Amino acid sequence: MSALLDGDLPGASRMAGVSLTEYFVTDRARWLWQFRLDQMAADPDHAWWIVRQAVVGDNGLVVGHAGFHGPPDEDGMIEIGYSVAPDFRRRGYARSTLIELLRRAVAETAVTTVRATISPDNVASLATVSGFYFVEVGEQWDEEDGLELVFEAPVRRTPPAWWEGSRQNAEL
Repeated sequence: MSALLDGDLPGASRMAGVSLTEYFVTDRARWLWQFRLDQMAADPDHAWWIVRQAVVGDNGLVVGHAGFHGPPDEDGMIEIGYSVAPDFRRRGYARSTLIELLRRAVAETAVTTVRATISPDNVASLATVSGFYFVEVGEQWDEEDGLELVFEAPVRRTPPAWWEGSRQNAEL
């Protein structure tokens, strides 16, 4: 993340072991890297939970980034975040990334609820979470993103049958 903040895309790609795209050095992405680095500096135990590149397939195609906003809170709630680069949108990668995030959440016994916050104008992301047991539970104002709808889904330790069939080799 430090290399990305410095605009060193080749260096960051070498460290990550995959070829990162210009999407990782946009102003919006750099804001995220700084925010997450500050979060890890405050509590190094957060590192496992937060953002990673989203890689699809055996050839290491990086389509975006995803992760959790931090570890589960005292009630077992964890918030997800994901973003697919514009060149890779509308191909099912967001759905595959969401499935992988849900897999990770289910694997952690401390997690009881998964939260997603989405702008009411983000039709694609709203469609992505539909069908995954998410229920709108309210709204919030985010200083960076503005108005967000808040969705939560209970963690089910036994995933539904369609879960396996819908995976597109997404890895985080």
